[in-house]
Amino acid sequence: MVTSDMSELAAPLPSSPANMNPPSVGGMDDQPRGGPGSVMVSEIDLSSPLNYGTPSSVGSSLRTPRTGSRGTPIRVRSDIQSDRRIRQVPVGGSQSDAMAALPPSSEIVPPSENSESAPTMVIWGTDVSVNQCKSKFKKFITTFVDTDAADDEKFIGMDKDAPFYLQRLEEINTLEEPFLPVNCGHVQQFDEDLYRQLVCYPQEVIPTLDMAVNEMFFAKFPDTDLRHQIQVRPFNADKTANMRALDPQDIDQLITVTGMVIRASNLIPELAEAHFQCSVCHNTAEVEIERGRIAEPTLCSHCNTNHSFALVHNRSKFTDKQAVKLQESPDDMPAGQTPHTVVLYVHGELVDSVQPGDRVAVTGVYRAVPHRSNPKMKTVHSVYKTHIDVVHFRKTDSNRLHTMDTDQIFEEEQIAMLNGLSKKPDIYDRLARAIAPSIYENDDVKKGILLQLFGGNRKDFSKTGRGQFRSELNILLCGDPGTSKSQLLQYVYHLIPRSQYTSGKGSSAVGLTAYVTKDPETRQLVLQTGALVLADNGVCCIDEFDKMNESTRSVLHEVMEQQTLSIAKAGIICQLNARTSILAAANPIHSKWDPRGTVMENIQLPPTLMSRFDLVFLILDPQDEQYDKKLARHLVSLYYRDQSQQDEDIYSMDVLRDYIKYAKQSYSPVLSDAAGQQLIENYVEMRKIGAGRGQITAYPRQLESLIRLSEAHARMRFCKTVELIDVEEAARLHREALKQSATDPLTGRIDVSILTTGQSSAGRKKRAEVATALKEMLKKKNKTPTVSYDKLFADFRNNSDIQITRDMYEDALRDLQDENFLAMAGRNTIRINQIAAQ
Repeated sequence: MVTSDMSELAAPLPSSPANMNPPSVGGMDDQPRGGPGSVMVSEIDLSSPLNYGTPSSVGSSLRTPRTGSRGTPIRVRSDIQSDRRIRQVPVGGSQSDAMAALPPSSEIVPPSENSESAPTMVIWGTDVSVNQCKSKFKKFITTFVDTDAADDEKFIGMDKDAPFYLQRLEEINTLEEPFLPVNCGHVQQFDEDLYRQLVCYPQEVIPTLDMAVNEMFFAKFPDTDLRHQIQVRPFNADKTANMRALDPQDIDQLITVTGMVIRASNLIPELAEAHFQCSVCHNTAEVEIERGRIAEPTLCSHCNTNHSFALVHNRSKFTDKQAVKLQESPDDMPAGQTPHTVVLYVHGELVDSVQPGDRVAVTGVYRAVPHRSNPKMKTVHSVYKTHIDVVHFRKTDSNRLHTMDTDQIFEEEQIAMLNGLSKKPDIYDRLARAIAPSIYENDDVKKGILLQLFGGNRKDFSKTGRGQFRSELNILLCGDPGTSKSQLLQYVYHLIPRSQYTSGKGSSAVGLTAYVTKDPETRQLVLQTGALVLADNGVCCIDEFDKMNESTRSVLHEVMEQQTLSIAKAGIICQLNARTSILAAANPIHSKWDPRGTVMENIQLPPTLMSRFDLVFLILDPQDEQYDKKLARHLVSLYYRDQSQQDEDIYSMDVLRDYIKYAKQSYSPVLSDAAGQQLIENYVEMRKIGAGRGQITAYPRQLESLIRLSEAHARMRFCKTVELIDVEEAARLHREALKQSATDPLTGRIDVSILTTGQSSAGRKKRAEVATALKEMLKKKNKTPTVSYDKLFADFRNNSDIQITRDMYEDALRDLQDENFLAMAGRNTIRINQIAAQ
């Protein structure tokens, strides 16, 4: 009878975990259905081992069939949340044709194992045929050749002319990492219809792709043991790239959005398999999660008691879960809008794979869940909350450098090209010109920024009590407005992956470091990291550095030397890593640079902060006709240059990106004996310059800066040892920066104490002489205990041989106040201490 065939087809497959339950397809009784609206229904169990093995392995065990003893266990995918048993219906013919095509009941095999002669069975509610989907994907894996693989898709030993994904399966067999990333762009090139089904019905298609991959893998490598069955992770879906464009049409579809991770929660245990125990007869039952829900058993099959089951937590199985908040990247933001955020839920091995500050492309399934007013009650609002269940993270960006924790795989031709470049005698100047090529000259500034990108070696002296030795270089650019300082900062920001760009007036102390906020879900106080922590292992670009508040600027002291950030707020006491380079730009106080004043007088930054910068460059606007002509010609040429010149600049940018990344991951130069001796001599020579005049021209921080600059220059040359040429260039660059920033306008000599104390030795000497002269003048007037402020200033200026300014007069009064010689009684009255004056 036809009835027996239908009931057997609708029943669960043999050897499936679903055998314990009655058939779950509604409406299938002993009578055959008739009428025009009747359909034949079949089910395929996605958690069954039958669908992950070969046809010869039917009915073996609950593990993926193979010849060994242990096998590979099945793992239900939390990120897809597909039904364990998918309902299928036939299409493409009448009911009688479909029934006639059915084999006898003794020969029934799962539809996924059947031949093309079977009726076309599609998953209910979709146009996805499991048979066709699997055959297409198997053909895709065996035939697709990727000649132009991206950097993050390459792996060691890859053959460009061989099928790409077959090599991936061999790599899985070698590494025993059961994950297969699949580029949706490759699927789209191969079969447009399969790509459409993958994007529109990911809950049905991705498990089908899992089946196909596992069948191929275990047929090719039958003796391999994996942690669980291979899981396909599609990425690079061309559905959407902007989270603002997400709307209800995208729900339950595969999407790819880009942005920056701003927050990652702690690990959340999510129930995967619940263990229930009857409180009457202690009978147990295990229920797997399905579409995010646990179907609690209501009737005990042993004692027939209703609602007697209780959940046993320590025998239930849990999986890892994490909530991540993704913020819209600035490139996608419309003008005048605040950035959007979207919540991501990460499952399994993807937990903790991204950190706050990472720029990622996220591929996942867009979900909408009803919002509960009270988590303890079942009532829900009509408002739905949306989130993305993550399937794949892609960290790299073709326009940026790779991060420190992801090594880029270079091809042999590329390595040979980079090594050839490093042998050129003018490679240093070429790479410096490649930094912001649209900006005219400023060669030394560009060379300093280039060495900052390479960086020194990170050393650990914790055993000697020193702690970490700072390897990052800090650079300050200060000078006239309109000299491309902000453009240089923007260029570096767009080049480095973990970089942050902030402005001085728009930044607060907590925005740079960390702030405490209340978690909206757990209602607990949590620490949110700021720009300096997000830029860990990167560069933090701070514009308008001179306009920052004093309290905001003070948090940089620890970051710029110890590379850590200590927090003690709201009961949260911790120390965060902030191994970041600071690239800051500052304008003078009076907009225009005053050549008669020092750096401290022009910018008025605290000396303790200035001394932490390795290089301080002055970018001034020279009033020179020849320079103005060259600059104008360069600026005008930017608007009419031809395409070939533009392509040449873009190529140089790519070369710079690859060159820096390869140097940082391949070379860690060590000081040679000759270089170390030269550094010592340079430092002693710097100290000697001011020793005769009583000035301090170098501090130990300057020596450490020279070491970092030498290591960066050696790394730029692809050299494993620091040699004399590196030390000489570091000393030259350091001397140029000092010549610009630490020159005393009174004497014309370099004086590092300008940066460390805010005043040159000559300035301090002059100030002391003015204070002494004022003191002698007041001693002559000891008969009057009080003196008028303005009258004393007028008398002092008339009796002095040099021009006395009001600032000099106030400094002298302040020094005499510190000596307790006089005291200010109001604004215009000076009271002289008679005892001290005698």
